[in-house]
Amino acid sequence: MNEKELERYGRHILLPQIDYEGQKKLMNAHVMIIGLGGLGSPASIYLASSGIGKLTLCDFDQVELSNLQRQIVHREHSLSSNKAHSAKKTLSEINAEIDFQVIDQKLTEDELSQYLQQQKVDVVLDCSDNFKTRYAINRACNQNKVPLVSGSAIKFEGQLMVFDFKDQDSPCYECVFPDNNTENELRCADHGILAPVVGIIGTMQSLEAIKLILNLSPLNSKLLIFDGMVNEWKTIHFKQDKECKICANAKNSSS
Repeated sequence: MNEKELERYGRHILLPQIDYEGQKKLMNAHVMIIGLGGLGSPASIYLASSGIGKLTLCDFDQVELSNLQRQIVHREHSLSSNKAHSAKKTLSEINAEIDFQVIDQKLTEDELSQYLQQQKVDVVLDCSDNFKTRYAINRACNQNKVPLVSGSAIKFEGQLMVFDFKDQDSPCYECVFPDNNTENELRCADHGILAPVVGIIGTMQSLEAIKLILNLSPLNSKLLIFDGMVNEWKTIHFKQDKECKICANAKNSSS
């Protein structure tokens, strides 16, 4: 670590839980962020500023005016441009030393799985906005034993979960929200979202990603629910569902 890096990350290095070696781990880590919207914006900003060595930014969507109310990584001059490229431009101005990889197309589940395998991703942040994508990310991460930090938000409420798939007994997303092939889900475009709520959840996702990289007791096997109206958190503990088709298949294939 050179003098410039020592100065930049000095407040991290002062923390005994991180120190010099921990910051080096962050600088050697690879985090993939899927979705550069309301959640992915604050998550990407804090991961870049924290010195994550490689950030893969994945989003096929374009920046719209209505996004700017909460998607803080984008700017007015980025309207109509791809969100992943827009995010890279902003993040490069925050930390030019980061290795940014941009995926500006919608990946299939197989393509995502291959990328996780070939690029040695340490943590995936699911910052998407629909169940179909969340289920696909969950399956790919579970298959490749890549820890997953999942966030969601709507109206005044947010949810946060961590699945450390390096632990064979870790539950997965479908243990908590089984896939019943229904499309009954809330969307920001239809129901609205208070801007700071996604900021809170996205920031928490970046925190949990850093904790996973540093092995600092991540939030595994818990569902955190945030109520922005009363500013309260509720914690729900859960275990691996022995009947879960994802977890059960993973255990059978490894045994």
